[in-house]
Amino acid sequence: MDNALLDIGLPAVLIGFACLALMVRKELGPFAGLSVAGRWLLTGLFGMGFVAFGIKMAVAFAFQRLPEQTIAPLLDRAVASRQDVEAEASFRNPAPARQAHYVWQALPEQAPEPADNPGNAAKVALGKRLFNEKKLSGDGTLSCASCHDLYAHAGADLRPTALGIERQTGPRNTPTVWNAAYMSRLFWDGRAATLEEQAMGPILNPIEMGLSTPAEAERRLRLDASYRNDFARAFGDRQPISFVRVAQAIAAYERTLITPDAPYDRFVRGDATALTSAQLRGMALFESTGCVLCHRGPNFSDAGLVGGESAFRIFPANATPYEKQYDLLLDGKRGTWRIASLRNVALTGPWLHNGSVDKLEEVVRIMASAQLGRSGKLNAWLNDDRQLGKADRSPLGDKDVADIVAFLEALSSEQLTHARKAKP
Repeated sequence: MDNALLDIGLPAVLIGFACLALMVRKELGPFAGLSVAGRWLLTGLFGMGFVAFGIKMAVAFAFQRLPEQTIAPLLDRAVASRQDVEAEASFRNPAPARQAHYVWQALPEQAPEPADNPGNAAKVALGKRLFNEKKLSGDGTLSCASCHDLYAHAGADLRPTALGIERQTGPRNTPTVWNAAYMSRLFWDGRAATLEEQAMGPILNPIEMGLSTPAEAERRLRLDASYRNDFARAFGDRQPISFVRVAQAIAAYERTLITPDAPYDRFVRGDATALTSAQLRGMALFESTGCVLCHRGPNFSDAGLVGGESAFRIFPANATPYEKQYDLLLDGKRGTWRIASLRNVALTGPWLHNGSVDKLEEVVRIMASAQLGRSGKLNAWLNDDRQLGKADRSPLGDKDVADIVAFLEALSSEQLTHARKAKP
């Protein structure tokens, strides 16, 4: 390309200019009766086009022949600018683009169920019995309800991390079982995709319920004639009790553990008096701050079966002092976690995957800083305008934090709130 500019472009300019000068001197000049000076002036005026073309050719030649002095610095500055933006904003999570107007949804009053495990009254009753059955633990001392106290502890255990068989301490905080029926991924790492799959895990986990094998669970239950009858009623046949059916019955029961009775639900369904002024302010902040990017849909989780799209996020996404203060990293690395539901969150502390935070206000500050970059005014990529600009990422003030917490309290089930207050 650069040879073509020299070999073709330059001779063309010179030849063209020579032809123009000859035409003015031999034809146009005599015809117009111009003096020698007039002829050169006319040649100069007509030759401006050749001059402009020559300038353009020189610029093109410079960009072709000298990239280290021309194009390269421009590219370097663009790359450096983009790297600065990424380093400062650290938007690492695959959060979906927000809608122009976020649509608030009440929790459906019936959880979806799979075609291969439809619920019925007998199956739900059996699942409730199994949920409280200590025979499903290795030493006969624990049941699902031991870690998931439905009313006194809002479906969790109020411990930093779970306490299992022989008083072994697990590494994770116990999630509430309430509204788990609306989640597309279960466990903190999201390794289970269904309630049926999740129900099998703790029973066989050596530091949770510690039962040796599925066959041992089947053996223990088959010895009880009442269980044989309950399974027959629940599943409509006299097939031997199986571990798969144990999980199916527990899952059918858990699909009835839903809380569509929060003040938030009443508000969304039309009761304008259901939320306080602080809760309304917190609701607006919950959207404008960006909490809805991860905690959206009726179950306030992007891992929800209803309204969810991307079940996992990196946490903590941005480096903050909180990660050392609360030991948030995993072996010095950032973890990838299923997004927890915020339903009944005010009743289920301590919080986060390791149960290290015992104040909900502090959780709000951590999430705003670590996930949303609320630690200062940062350069940000403004996608709508294709421009760089300053985004206000200043830390949330105490009043904003208090209002968001007030809104989170509005996600608490009224029946669970009353049960908590009635607890001796």
